[in-house]
Amino acid sequence: MDSGLRHATVVALGELGRSHDHRDRADAGHGLAGFAEMWEAVGPLLELVLDPGDTFVTRRTVEALLRRKDGAGLTVVASALAVAGPHHTDWIHTAVHDVFGIFSDDRDAAMRLCEEMSRDGDDRVALGARQLHGILAEIDPVLRSS
Repeated sequence: MDSGLRHATVVALGELGRSHDHRDRADAGHGLAGFAEMWEAVGPLLELVLDPGDTFVTRRTVEALLRRKDGAGLTVVASALAVAGPHHTDWIHTAVHDVFGIFSDDRDAAMRLCEEMSRDGDDRVALGARQLHGILAEIDPVLRSS
């Protein structure tokens, strides 16, 4: 793994995330989600999840973070959810349903991660994880494991 190239990519995507064009910001959020485990990506990702200009950016970024199906992606979403206003919360909620509404195993694994994150030392992450767990609990997945 080339940490220098990864860092340069996060910096470049962070710059794209400051574009005036919502499509550029949405693409930046989608790309940055792949680097959510890097501390350098967390700040720009939070800004894109809570994009003040267009909720398309919110939805695209959140979906990409959730599709990671790991703690790094869920932590960013939970942290943003804890401070999101009603409009952003609605789009985060929609993305959660879109990503976790198919397979019960995926939804259940995300719920377990949220339970762990709800005990996080960062109050914002813990609060958001509890909110995210509540959203996940509302979902009745289409396909259940046998």
